[in-house]
Amino acid sequence: MSKEQSVTAKNHNLFIILSALFITNALMAEFIGVKILSLEKILNINPLNIPFIGDSLLNLDMSVGVIIWPIVFIISDIINEYYGRKGVRKISVIAALLISYAFIIVVFSTQSPPADFWLANNSVDPDGNPFNINFAYNSIFRQGMGIIVGSITAFLVGQLVDAYTFHYLRILTNHKWLWLRATGSTVVSQLVDSFLILFIAFYLLGNWTFIQVISVGLIQYIYKIAIAIVLTPVIYWMHYIIDKYLGKERAHEMIEVATSA
Repeated sequence: MSKEQSVTAKNHNLFIILSALFITNALMAEFIGVKILSLEKILNINPLNIPFIGDSLLNLDMSVGVIIWPIVFIISDIINEYYGRKGVRKISVIAALLISYAFIIVVFSTQSPPADFWLANNSVDPDGNPFNINFAYNSIFRQGMGIIVGSITAFLVGQLVDAYTFHYLRILTNHKWLWLRATGSTVVSQLVDSFLILFIAFYLLGNWTFIQVISVGLIQYIYKIAIAIVLTPVIYWMHYIIDKYLGKERAHEMIEVATSA
């Protein structure tokens, strides 16, 4: 294999690895995101019950899927760094199509008739209470059309906003201050993503109140920004590993091309 072929192979391998990490985390976040968790219970503290809008109270409640969502945006920033906005757009569209495909498979699986012995073997819970496992299966896996539309819309919009913000900040800072463009792009994009999915899925097409959308969206947004800041060293670490893998000269060339694209 020639030197040029070796370099090309490394470029392709890197994009495949980053894309696999990106899609896996995005897909997992979609499936587990139906559950709303309580951070107060995790931390073993009393509910904050902070007075919010009107008579509502603000507590640390958010979607489970949000926990791993910052990883998606870290990978997105790394792809943007080396492959530019086109790379982010490409993998975002692919991820959205795969998420749509996964939801179709889930709908098919939940519509399939359950076997009688499976229902009988799982007819009671550990405490001996009657249990309908088919209903539980459908409730967990079958996402309503509202969540499908909301999640994919928020995902695509958030990714594109992140890509363009990252690109703009990279030009503005003349390739300096990676932490600023990584965190800055997340601050802007997640403001859109955190509220858009909840507004579409649970307010327009669901049964949440607007205040519930704002309160949960706010907690999710604060969490994402906090984690983005905490994980900033991870971006530098990944940058170092990739530069070492590609070679500093080749890595610098890719960044230059990504910036001008």
